[in-house]
Amino acid sequence: MNGRRLLRAAAVGLGALGAGELLAATRGGSVIDGIGRLGADIAPVPVVEAMVARAGRYDKEATRAAVVANIVAGSAGVALLPERLRTPAVAALGAGASAVALRGANRSVAGAFGGIAAAGVLRAGLRRPDGMAAGLLWATGGVAMLAAAETLIRRADQRHGERVRQLGPMGSHVPMAEDGLGIEPGLSPLITKVGRFYVADVNSRPPRIDPREWRLAITGKVAHPLRLSLADLAEQAVEFDAVMVCVHNTPGQHRAGNARWFGVPLTALFDHAMPDTDATRLVTRAVDGYTISLDLAKLRTGELPGYLVIGMNGEPLPPEHGFPARVFVPGIYGQYTGAKWISELELSDDSHVDYWWKRGWTNETLWVTPQSRIDVASPGAGSPGKTTVAGVAWAPPQGVSAVDIRVDGTDWLPVELGAESAPAAWRRWRTVVDLPPGTHTIQARVTGRSGEVQDGVDRPSFPSGPSGFHTVTLTI
Repeated sequence: MNGRRLLRAAAVGLGALGAGELLAATRGGSVIDGIGRLGADIAPVPVVEAMVARAGRYDKEATRAAVVANIVAGSAGVALLPERLRTPAVAALGAGASAVALRGANRSVAGAFGGIAAAGVLRAGLRRPDGMAAGLLWATGGVAMLAAAETLIRRADQRHGERVRQLGPMGSHVPMAEDGLGIEPGLSPLITKVGRFYVADVNSRPPRIDPREWRLAITGKVAHPLRLSLADLAEQAVEFDAVMVCVHNTPGQHRAGNARWFGVPLTALFDHAMPDTDATRLVTRAVDGYTISLDLAKLRTGELPGYLVIGMNGEPLPPEHGFPARVFVPGIYGQYTGAKWISELELSDDSHVDYWWKRGWTNETLWVTPQSRIDVASPGAGSPGKTTVAGVAWAPPQGVSAVDIRVDGTDWLPVELGAESAPAAWRRWRTVVDLPPGTHTIQARVTGRSGEVQDGVDRPSFPSGPSGFHTVTLTI
């Protein structure tokens, strides 16, 4: 087969995918997102870690692009097969895409129909005569249909987000007290806006959950199983300030955010449900079956200060952050703190196996290590040598006791700390140093109230969390 025929087959694949995705999107589903989730579930951990490291905050977009590229390449591969094998191969692809859409609790019938439709269009397209003009039409049509499908899906997500916001306030809307550092251009605010708060999970998009129908089920080894609505939970909720940190937040990255949360202490829910004496794990289960479990004894004693969160920064929990509810334990990395889009809290024994344990991560509680980040390193306009250095630091749940910086590997120097809003929240800091002309490196480290000092040895996220000093280079 010559190169032109191969390119045309790839173009047909793009057109077929566009047709299937558009059909699925008209009913709120997605062929691409279903396959992307499967890839996240089964891809080797080094592949996932490389994707996260390189794509950063655009990992979901990168996943969708990888799915499209692989489907297009697979279509070209089908064209390489003998004619008698093409129909069975296409049928297998369609059946596989349909099965992926129907897997798990968050199954999508629309996605299944889209997968079948894409296979039908692909087989019809491969039967037609070769021609670059026809290939161009297939590719153009495919891109147009993919764009139309994305528009439909985003509009559905926006409508759902608006319905969530219309639920009204979730919290007091009392502003956080000033920390005494005022406004420093470039320095992170005390509270991270929802639109700036990092999003990390294995789903390409958040599920759309009807707040009127949703109930939290508390089941398993309990004396009194419960079913609670958002209104029931709001009556018991309290506000607290805390930083949430992604396990992939390597030094200097922004996979961390500080928010005012509104949630029910898990101990209050335990008081109502009354766990059995042989219950040892709290399994937090999302609507799609994803689970994260926590040590029940530590939750009940307060060693793990956990909450069932329903609000963020005075508003209902946004869909991308877990609406209608998520579990959050300040001081534990986000990957370990509890599931988003909660449908059930199950009291279980030690036989339960979490999603991430199966993927090779530790089954121990993974605490956030103290970290500091440099947000600002800028010479003064009138006096270039006078350089303002400022940033944020966190050491939840006990809090930050000190932050130091050093220039060019010299001695560590203490900085000014802003007032603390809560021990589990991040703390802003600032200092001014006098630097001579030239190129300089600046590092920051934090010490927690527990006495733990930030580890300066560079370590990747997998399998026990990152470490290292954030280092910036500045030329005066």
